[in-house]
Amino acid sequence: MKLIIKLLNMNENVRHYDPIFKENAVLLSYIRKTVSETAEELGINPKMLSKWRSAYLKFGKGSFLGVGIKRVYYENKEIYELEKKLADSQLRLEILEKGLKYMNQGKHVICNFIHQNRDKYPLYTMFEVLGASHSTYYLWTKQPFSKREIRVNLLKKEIDSIFFEFKQYKGVILITRELNNRGFKISEAQVSFWMKELGLRSKVKKKFKVTTDSKHNLCIASNLLKRQFKVDEPCKVWVSDITYIQIKRRFSYLTVVMDLYDRKIVGWHLSCELSTKVTTLPAFEKAIINRPIRDGLIFHSDKGSQYASKLFTNKLAEYNCKPSMNRTADSLDNAVMESFFNTLKREVIYKQKRLLTTGELKIVILEYIENWYNKKRIHSSLNYKTIEEFNNYNL
Repeated sequence: MKLIIKLLNMNENVRHYDPIFKENAVLLSYIRKTVSETAEELGINPKMLSKWRSAYLKFGKGSFLGVGIKRVYYENKEIYELEKKLADSQLRLEILEKGLKYMNQGKHVICNFIHQNRDKYPLYTMFEVLGASHSTYYLWTKQPFSKREIRVNLLKKEIDSIFFEFKQYKGVILITRELNNRGFKISEAQVSFWMKELGLRSKVKKKFKVTTDSKHNLCIASNLLKRQFKVDEPCKVWVSDITYIQIKRRFSYLTVVMDLYDRKIVGWHLSCELSTKVTTLPAFEKAIINRPIRDGLIFHSDKGSQYASKLFTNKLAEYNCKPSMNRTADSLDNAVMESFFNTLKREVIYKQKRLLTTGELKIVILEYIENWYNKKRIHSSLNYKTIEEFNNYNL
């Protein structure tokens, strides 16, 4: 008992009582008659001593382990230490599993991962597990990107944006041209490399199906175009064709008129029948409203009955147009229109997850032709310019 009192007296002036003092104070209180008597003798608050006694009663020698150390039953201390090590190992494993995929992507990506998870995991644990330097991290927080990294990230965003803007069907050449137009000095080899890095691959084209019905005894015109698809003036040559599009319960028929000069769709019409009155005639009438016609315009098409009918040939004659038609069973004579329908179906129709209704199809075609194809899409035949850019350049 004398030894206990001596030890306590050595610590009586200590403001923050150490674990040994607390344990000895509790043991002395068991010898004295009351807690108040012991507290008065030691010069401490009786309530504090009662609190120490309660802790000692519950945890025994594991009651006073120091500031910030979890109390534990003394007999279970070894188990506690093992559990602590296990928790630390699990934490490190979790950090490694989440950060492993970033470890070979450079210091910026690793530092960004650490920064994003700084409130979830201890910083120094992440530094150790991911092999990062704390000095590198703190420098990164002041300047996350180098000039080269900023340029590469901007370039990647532009490539990704252009790829999806072109409906995922444009490859390296067109994307390179568009990047050059936007001010990036970059080669096709570099674009190919970054597209592979981003996992971008253009979709494969589907074969176009020939649908022309030319078995009739109507007016057949000779081939005046002769595959001369380069035209030096607007309203000199128009080409036209009809394609089938499957919708709910039936087919819809899209008739299109294109000016070969700038590849603009000057007229189009969507119908549920194949007669001249609801296909070629309304498409032509819309075309002459959208773009003033000139005498001697060559109007080229296939030999379908809708183009060879007297109703339509009379309409062409009314505007002094010269009809021109493909040779028999030779769709390449109207290759530009075949290519347009091929592109339309790849970029719009084949991407639909279900068959559209007539109303839905009309909205989709309107959006594609008027807002995309005629305004924003770049054309290889126009030296990789949009129709508007091409016309402004050639003014």
